[in-house]
Amino acid sequence: MTKSLAIAALFLLATHTSFANDLFKNADMAAGKKLVDHHCISCHAASFGGDGSEIYTRELRKIKTPSGLVVQVRNCNTMLDLKWFEEDEVNAAAYLNQQYYHFK
Repeated sequence: MTKSLAIAALFLLATHTSFANDLFKNADMAAGKKLVDHHCISCHAASFGGDGSEIYTRELRKIKTPSGLVVQVRNCNTMLDLKWFEEDEVNAAAYLNQQYYHFK
């Protein structure tokens, strides 16, 4: 499956009301936290100050759906050339959802 087709599929699935539960049901939150702490916090803190969590909690945040969260994590993975696997992206997104976004 091509990357753009996979992203399109995620957006289509986002309309399902229990999508976050489905998307994140097999995620490893501890692994996601480790990835976020190691790779994301310093970049976000440099951009937003403090501990960097303002990027997730700001009033006009860009992320509105669980699939949008995965897509944004994937964008960061690609832009920073982290070489995460898809399950790493989902683990990180699931952790961020649990901590900040609370999508159902």
